[in-house]
Amino acid sequence: MIRVGVGYDSHRFGADGHPLVVAGVRLPGDARVVAHSDGDVAAHAVTDAVLGAAGIGDIGELFPNTAAENAGRDSMEMLRLAVGRVRDAGWRVANVDVAVVCERHRVGPHRAAMRARLAEALGCAPDAVFVKGKTNEGLGWIGAGEGLAAHAVAALARADG
Repeated sequence: MIRVGVGYDSHRFGADGHPLVVAGVRLPGDARVVAHSDGDVAAHAVTDAVLGAAGIGDIGELFPNTAAENAGRDSMEMLRLAVGRVRDAGWRVANVDVAVVCERHRVGPHRAAMRARLAEALGCAPDAVFVKGKTNEGLGWIGAGEGLAAHAVAALARADG
């Protein structure tokens, strides 16, 4: 049996935010994201995708932005904890595909590191994870350079299969 989940996250840029981290990799430059946790849009989208595929909740349930212990929290740690719940429910991550949407920051030069970081957190091989960068072609708030977003799809397989 295979299950598929979809995840999405977005954060705006702001001077009072956290350094820009995507898929566990700190990107160069002075961009900062406004978020309760560290604001890693890729990790957040993947977390929602794997939890949704398993049918066991979402990132907001597990790590509410109203909880003080989640302030500045490492999003890759959150992903690892979510994957632990997925495993406890009898599933394993088969593969994940992530699209990061941002005008100014490029994914390509960091893709291998992003895939490796996500794969480690997901407990799968790096070739089961793909990260791609997209622009918004100058449209909307992302196109205006006001922030970034990520879309993720995760496929889970039964752990015993």
